[in-house]
Amino acid sequence: MSKTYVIYGVSKGLGQAILHAVPQTQDLVYGISRSQPQCDLAHFKWIPADLSKPEHARDVVKNQIQNQPIDYLIYNVGIWETKAFQADYDFEQCTDIEISNLIHTNIQSCILAIQSLIENLRLSPNAKIILIGSTWGLDNHNGKEVVFSASKFALRGIVHALRESLRKDQIGVSILNLGYLATEFDLNTSVDEVLQHSGHELIPLQDVILAIKFILSTSQASCVKEINMPAMADLNL
Repeated sequence: MSKTYVIYGVSKGLGQAILHAVPQTQDLVYGISRSQPQCDLAHFKWIPADLSKPEHARDVVKNQIQNQPIDYLIYNVGIWETKAFQADYDFEQCTDIEISNLIHTNIQSCILAIQSLIENLRLSPNAKIILIGSTWGLDNHNGKEVVFSASKFALRGIVHALRESLRKDQIGVSILNLGYLATEFDLNTSVDEVLQHSGHELIPLQDVILAIKFILSTSQASCVKEINMPAMADLNL
């Protein structure tokens, strides 16, 4: 039986990998991103949207989807400060515009998107919501990126509260807290090759795809709350 996916952030990296590896040929897929992704799926519909403008992005997506039942909503969005993860990162140098843009894109757009699509998810017999988080949203990490970290902690708060709000509807709500990903390698690169080139310090995208497929395969009787997936060599936690 065909499924309907709504996947955010499909133009590159993990989002593009999800788009290529998770839906089946017969599935209907709505992909949301600013730039148009490469996709060969027969039933793919691209919805261009700028998530730094949360209300407008919500309305654009909802107007396209209308009353279509949604089985799986995957929110894979996350931007960070200009010098994030660099030695010269300095929170005091973050501008008001940069901070506001991160909050709008990473938090507000997520909340508004989910809120607008709940009625669509209720039409599915086994709906799932998956947010792609980060180890920067876990307790006692060693990162310095204040705004990015705040936004990823916020995603965990959204998931915990949303799960209770939707428990009566038996809609599964999960978050994947990911560490450093090998996004410079696509799915056509074997896991062994990724490990070799990255020195085993980056997570192959294939590992994340397996985690997503696991969550989507569970029944309504299961509640997958969080999956934490740092790289084995990551000393950030």
